[in-house]
Amino acid sequence: MRPRSVLAPLAATLTAGLAAVTCAAGPAAAQHAPAHNACSPAVSIERFSDALDKTTYEGTFVGNLSALAVDRDGAIAALSDRSALFTLDPKTLRPRSVVPLADEGGAALDSEGLVVDRDGTRLVSSETEPSVRRYGRDGTLLARLPVPDALRVAPAGRATANQTFEALTLLPGGRTLLAGMEGSLSGDTAGVVRLQTWQRDGHRDFRLAAQYGYRTDTGLGVVESAATPDGRLLVLERGFTAGVGNTVRLYLADLRHATDTSRVEALTGQDGVRLVRKTLLADIADCPSLGATAKQPQPNPLLDNIEGMAVTGTARGALRVLLVSDDNQGATQTTRFYSLRVRP
Repeated sequence: MRPRSVLAPLAATLTAGLAAVTCAAGPAAAQHAPAHNACSPAVSIERFSDALDKTTYEGTFVGNLSALAVDRDGAIAALSDRSALFTLDPKTLRPRSVVPLADEGGAALDSEGLVVDRDGTRLVSSETEPSVRRYGRDGTLLARLPVPDALRVAPAGRATANQTFEALTLLPGGRTLLAGMEGSLSGDTAGVVRLQTWQRDGHRDFRLAAQYGYRTDTGLGVVESAATPDGRLLVLERGFTAGVGNTVRLYLADLRHATDTSRVEALTGQDGVRLVRKTLLADIADCPSLGATAKQPQPNPLLDNIEGMAVTGTARGALRVLLVSDDNQGATQTTRFYSLRVRP
């Protein structure tokens, strides 16, 4: 999918949709952000919506949302980490379909990352093994991508359970797929995570390709990435401290000049290994709260357990970015959508 062909018309549609949904969510969530509602010089927040919080659709809980993607028709695909894939109306963000997902044995996934490929099939990462699988629009399992042994959860590999493939994105041109590990491998320096890529040459199937090291902020992990039209990455880093709340920071990352670490056994700060360069765009705690309320302590009541991100459009040189929080189907967290304008 070529980002510019879909994203430009989608921007106005999604903006109208979020406005409609926020108005339906009540006075607090109906706050609109003028252009000066800056989180930083590069990022401003336009609005948020809690309208889908603690709702159901056709008997399926609408929550646990961990990833977002733009479908070929402009709809929003939203992935639950409980093996459900929703299609959301781009005008209202209300669900209009849901399909269940499963592995080869029919078991549920810990589904965390989502890409809509150029043929309309869905690429879904799961933290369990970890894995990346391809599904049809109806949820039919079609294929599974190879994963390096080192990235597998111990004892099969060097990864820690629940710290694997959280982020998944397809770079412009559709030939490079990237998955981000949330946490470090055993033997790597704490805070340095691996970004794995796959390449294809005109065919549907991907083959293993370069791998890169990315250093997270202390106490944070990579929970999502989204490619920008120029081939760089928006990266979400997130952490949680009991009694304090979430930390969520948005970075711009550049893979150029980074070392291919696929043959590097341990990333320990050794000479000659260049990590991915990153630039802080915004700490979401610095955004205006827009009247949001939190169900547990937070540095900013706007914050929650943000995990999903998609670039949905462009406007006057800025990217429109949609975020979503994972409520873990719990009473102290909220399914919340955030509409940002980002100038990378």
